[in-house]
Parts: sequence; structure tokens; C-alpha cells
Amino acid sequence: MNLRQQLTESVGKGHLSYSSIKYALGDMRLWEMYMRGQLRKESDALTFGSLYDMMLFEPEKLDDQFYRLDDGNIVADIGGKYPRNTKRYREWKAEIAEKNQDKTLVTQEDWKKASEMIERLEACGLLSSYLSGQYQVEFNEEIDGVLVRGFLDCLGDGFITDSKSSRSVSKFRYDVNSWSYDIQAYIYTEVFGIKDYYWVVQEKAYPFYPALVKCSDETLFKGEMKFNEAVGNIKEWLTEGSPTQNSYAEFIV
Repeated sequence: MNLRQQLTESVGKGHLSYSSIKYALGDMRLWEMYMRGQLRKESDALTFGSLYDMMLFEPEKLDDQFYRLDDGNIVADIGGKYPRNTKRYREWKAEIAEKNQDKTLVTQEDWKKASEMIERLEACGLLSSYLSGQYQVEFNEEIDGVLVRGFLDCLGDGFITDSKSSRSVSKFRYDVNSWSYDIQAYIYTEVFGIKDYYWVVQEKAYPFYPALVKCSDETLFKGEMKFNEAVGNIKEWLTEGSPTQNSYAEFIV
């Protein structure tokens, strides 16, 4: 039985993704929950990230996926110091959500912020250069017998670009390691056979300072090592009968 068949039999999916591989570097219980669709995370930051990505790469889908919550009139009508904490406001918002169950509600402020961030990318030239090409390109390929699936942000002419927001462009190098963006870079470059990989990083606070970050050969190598380590953990999990409750971390500081 190959890895794909083992995964399908154990967790219902025969493929891996960047996110699932990232989880397999830590607590395998989280990896198992993710693979079974039991790990669903929602936050304002994730919602904003989805809004920003769609506005950047697929603006024609915005109105089908998001509802812009323009609450200026009701906030002014309610008045007071904290109008959004009132029962009347919560009931108004719940009514809007009920009418738009198939859409994600986003604030007017977040919509404006995402728009201004993209305007900054356009003004500095990154939008027309390193964010130019085919967007949200789907892939479904094998890497050393491991089926990986996903979407990359931008497939350019001889390069790949991934869009990231960050608290600080100068500290993005630490984000690459802590969020395992190096695994993502390795997967994308390996699948498409392109070694020129970039991140367009943008600070989320005004004035939305952008940066172009080139992925080094060393970072790609680290991504490959993490990928292989994660796959090794998954194979061990499959072989030993998913002993996720008994696992623990061990290290020296």
C-alpha cells in the first residue's frame, strides 16, 4: 500500500498540503485533526487575509464572497462611546448576517485598508512586476511519491511570487521560519521547476510599507529538510497506528 492509499484509509485524504505538512512538524494530534477537517480556525486576521488576497488576485469574485458591512449610519444613529457594543447594533448585525449567510462579513475599515494596501503595491511598481502573471494557480503533483495539492498566488514569467502581510518587513525573515514559509517555497519551486521564488511582503499598519524578498538557496534547502522531516513523522504515525495522545516535545535550550 502506497502513501496515498495509507492516508486515504487513515484520515480520508490521499494528499498533503503546505498547511498539513506544517502541522506534521509539531503535535501530530493537530495534524490528524486538520486532515480529518476537525481543525477549523476563524479570526479577524484570517478573514482580513482572505479579503486582501481576493481583492489582490481575484477582485471579480469579491461581491460573491464578501459583504461589506457599512455601519456608519447605524453607529451615528445609536451614538454614545461604544455603539457597536449595544444590543441594537448586535441585532442589526445579526440580521445582516442572516440575509447574507453565504458571504463573509467584513468591516468597512478592513475593506478600505485592503484597498489602500493594494494601491501602495501599485504605486511602488510591485503589482505590475513581481505580482504579474497567472493568479491562484492550482497544482496536484507528486514530490518523491508524496501527492501535494494547493494553490500558489502568482506564477510569473520564470518566477513564483507569494503575497504575505507582516507586522514588520524587517522581521519577516523570522516569520519564514516560525510559519514554515520555507516549506511552501520548496513545494512550489519543486512542483513547477522554477527556482526564482519571491515574497512580496507588506506591513499591515499604515502606510503599508512593502518589500520584495528573494528566497535564498539556503532557505529552500531548509524547506526541503522540513518537508522530509514532516513526511517522516507522517509515515511513522501511519506505521505505529496513530499514537498521537502519547507524543510530546523534547528539546534543550
